[in-house]
Amino acid sequence: MAEVSWATQTMQNGNILQIPFRRTHNLQLSEPIRKYIETKYDQHPATFARDLEVIDQLRKEAVNALEPHGSGLRKLQQYAAQLVYMSGKFPVDIGADFTWYPSLGYHTNHAHIENNIRFELANVLFNLAAMYSQVALSSNRATADGLKSAASNFCFAAGVVDYLKTSIVPELRSPPPEDMDNMTLEALQALMLAQAQECFWQKAVKDGLKDASIAKLAAKVSDLYNEAGDWALKSNSIRSEWIHHINAKHHHFAAAAQYRAACDCLEKRKYGEEVARLRDSLNCVNLALKESNYINRAVQADLNGLKTRVQEDLKRSEKDNDTIYLIPEPSKSELKMLDRASMVSAKTPKEVSQSQELLGDKGELGRPLFAKLVPYSVHVAASIYADRRDRLVKQDIIGKLDDMTTRIQDLLASLNLPGSLQALEKPLGLPPGLASHADEIRQADGVHMLHATIADTEKIKSNLRQMYQDGVDLLRTEAGEDEGARRKFGTERWNRAPAPDAVPKLYSQVSDIDGYLNQADSSDKLVQKKIRDNESLIRLLGGTDRDLEDYVPSSRRATITAKVERATNTLRATINEVNRLESRRRKKVEALKATSREDDVLPDLLQETSKIEREFPMQPIVASQFEHLFDDRLRRYDGERQELKREETEQDQLSERIRQANQSFQTAKQGDTSTSEREQALQDLENAYTTYKQVIKDLDTGRSFYNNLGTIVSRFRDECRNFVYTRRSEAQALENDLSTAMAGLQLQHQNQQNLLSQKHAQAHARQQQHNTQQQHAAPPARMIDEPIPAPMPQRPQAQPPPVAKIQSPEPISTGPTTWQEGMPIVFGGPQPASGSKANVSNTQPVDSRWDPAQGVKFVPR
Repeated sequence: MAEVSWATQTMQNGNILQIPFRRTHNLQLSEPIRKYIETKYDQHPATFARDLEVIDQLRKEAVNALEPHGSGLRKLQQYAAQLVYMSGKFPVDIGADFTWYPSLGYHTNHAHIENNIRFELANVLFNLAAMYSQVALSSNRATADGLKSAASNFCFAAGVVDYLKTSIVPELRSPPPEDMDNMTLEALQALMLAQAQECFWQKAVKDGLKDASIAKLAAKVSDLYNEAGDWALKSNSIRSEWIHHINAKHHHFAAAAQYRAACDCLEKRKYGEEVARLRDSLNCVNLALKESNYINRAVQADLNGLKTRVQEDLKRSEKDNDTIYLIPEPSKSELKMLDRASMVSAKTPKEVSQSQELLGDKGELGRPLFAKLVPYSVHVAASIYADRRDRLVKQDIIGKLDDMTTRIQDLLASLNLPGSLQALEKPLGLPPGLASHADEIRQADGVHMLHATIADTEKIKSNLRQMYQDGVDLLRTEAGEDEGARRKFGTERWNRAPAPDAVPKLYSQVSDIDGYLNQADSSDKLVQKKIRDNESLIRLLGGTDRDLEDYVPSSRRATITAKVERATNTLRATINEVNRLESRRRKKVEALKATSREDDVLPDLLQETSKIEREFPMQPIVASQFEHLFDDRLRRYDGERQELKREETEQDQLSERIRQANQSFQTAKQGDTSTSEREQALQDLENAYTTYKQVIKDLDTGRSFYNNLGTIVSRFRDECRNFVYTRRSEAQALENDLSTAMAGLQLQHQNQQNLLSQKHAQAHARQQQHNTQQQHAAPPARMIDEPIPAPMPQRPQAQPPPVAKIQSPEPISTGPTTWQEGMPIVFGGPQPASGSKANVSNTQPVDSRWDPAQGVKFVPR
């Protein structure tokens, strides 16, 4: 948009001012939105291809709506409403650099660039206020309907400015542009209201209302202009042309109010007050006319017309009062203050204040764009809920169940169960339980599977270590480059913050990730130690039945008495109860895992998000807003947590029964040592199987941990790359600036040296010229190295002899003379006689140099 000077603009606008439009550059807003959806959401950007086209079209139409027309208002309102709606879908810094130029002040060619959707919204609303003001100005104010339309649009402009001031600018998260500070917006709001009130005043004059009513309207116009002027003086963006205009209008309407009040006094036969108010009106007009050099012709014409009328009426009223009525004229302090009649207020259009309610499939402002896009914060909230749910299920429920199972298994192992029982029940061959364990390990290719899992985990860990080290190396390299530049340019010039201070969060991840990896290494070593300690037995279980039978010694069939049989049956029953307990827990764990996998919180989150977007359209969606929803959904696991207490009680009772049954069993078969070796072999194999199952669980946990850590480490490396790239770009720009500045200083130094050299050369040339002139005028002076003695003061004679010639003064008395102001200084020495008639050409030249031996003599004029 071509820029128009403020003075020219004011001349074109007559006696009313309009808010000029802010300018911008073309921008494809769809590109950063597409990239953001692609990288941050699990929805494909192609799903929103139509929305991406529409948002670009809306912006293009809105920023190019620079003609005062109702269609321009609608384009700006539609785009602003979509920006408000998008603020709940995308972060403020989406990645689009919005460029806008100020329209007020002295720096309208200085672009303001921000990666901020709310900054874009603020500029669009500013242009909407400007559009309302220009639509008001384009109204035909020669008619009553035109004046009403202009006043309404000025009120809407003030309302948009007020909404911008109270709702948008405070939420920018950055300093506002220089012409959107609070003082400037207050000045614009008051100015729009003043001009709206002026339209009502003008309509009252056209309609021929009573003078008292018109005076009240005019007084309020003057007040509003005065308020606008006060704010404008505090603003750095309201130029002097507008300030002079506003000041002139303030005094103009103060004068108009007093004039109408004087007319009302004449009608009410208050002749003295009429004269006083006319006199005050004339004073106000004269104050306004002091701005004549700065205001346009339309305002000057209004003031001159009012002044002529006031002067004529004042002349008439003074004459009538002095000759006829003879009523004393009150002083200005005695005049009653005029009443005010306010007809205006800032009215925010519903398209601005209620824009989200007007969005819909059949809404006035069109359908909301990206309505089906789940906000990123909702994904974050879903992830937070999933973490809390998994932590509750895995740690608080499944973890505690596993701990209880481990305790009862440790109890059985400490009692040498079920090995001792199996040895007694089956003295020959392999017990059925051991055989099933061996089949399970064979089918899984036990030892090979364990080593393969460890190898895969090591590869993942190695990759994580490498990614982590890449990020650390990038940070270390950048720190070295930054320190080198700081040593090169000095800390005063290279004053940017070191990397640890600039991004402390990123540097904190260095120690955090290193701690995670070291902790994982320790856990891996424990798992590998378990495998080493039990690998031979696990291999044996994964081998053939013949190898197992050879390992497990047979025992002779013992004579089982009734007592031993009862003890054996009781112990077997308790061990079977343990097996049933473990089986029930495995099923419970699988059911819990299935329930947690099906626990999809996203539908509820979307429903809650829609509710928040309707109630608070400008409020960004954050995960903390769903805390109450999280708490409600996690209560569904309260039953499982209560069940843990019953499980704990049941296991304690079962453990006690196992100890008692085992004690009875050991007592019953006391003295029979025929099965001891077999018991030990079976128990070792049983323990090896238990360790095998535990190692598999540990390896799965470790692999899951490394996969989750991989996301963190990968993001850490990417953040390091982005940070180092940004720092290097900053360093290059800073180094270029410093190099340019240092080159400029060096050039300035060289220029100063050249100037000094030129000055010295000129001074030397002048000295030589002066010496040459002195050589032509007199013999060269004799240089004296010894210091010059101070002159001896001489007293003047009472009547000094006259001086014959200036070049060779007459000899004076050698008596002591005191020097007085105005006396010339004459060097002592032989002087020619005053009456000498010798030819000048034959006279020997007199040495004009001062001889210190002759002293100094002061000669009075």
